[in-house]
Amino acid sequence: MLLIGQYDSPFVRRVAVTLNLYGVPYENVPLSTFGDAEAIAIYNPLRRVPVLVMDDGVALTDSMVILEALDRMVSSAASLDRPWPERREMLRLAALTAGVADKGVSLLYERAFRETALDMWVARCRSQVGDTLAVLERERAARTTPWLFGESLSHADVILATVYRFITEALEGAFDMAGHGALTAHADACEAMPAFASVYKPYTLTRPGEG
Repeated sequence: MLLIGQYDSPFVRRVAVTLNLYGVPYENVPLSTFGDAEAIAIYNPLRRVPVLVMDDGVALTDSMVILEALDRMVSSAASLDRPWPERREMLRLAALTAGVADKGVSLLYERAFRETALDMWVARCRSQVGDTLAVLERERAARTTPWLFGESLSHADVILATVYRFITEALEGAFDMAGHGALTAHADACEAMPAFASVYKPYTLTRPGEG
């Protein structure tokens, strides 16, 4: 399998962590969505990552879709999945966390690619990220188990950690994380695991035309 995308993307990284935890061998192809857009387009015309090229040549896009396929592939060994109705709650939290990353990317690009940022859009994105982080903090703090759904990691736990790292690095100082102790502790616990540590890349912004 080929995992296309750089590990500084929280979405690429969540797939990489899942592959590691499931013991699925793969090769990472660290293409940038701007610097290597046309190379990515060979596999995904949207020029977005992650892309997971399966052994039969089928290219899957969108991290949620990729994880669904991986869960089906490993079947009973899909330890990050949960049965219904707990799965509904897991998907709810994972979707909120993914939304934080999406809006974080919007903030990043607004600041990096416009000479003058659109204040209304920046304010909206900041409130979306900030309000959702507050919700996720409350959700994590309310759980007394080691992970969100008991004694073992779930897909929601993984993306919560990868997005936390992205927000604190790519948008360093943009949000006060001092009041998010539960999220910080959660991320720290995840980052101490080899499955996370082995697929870490410090965030760097590649602009169009840069390799």
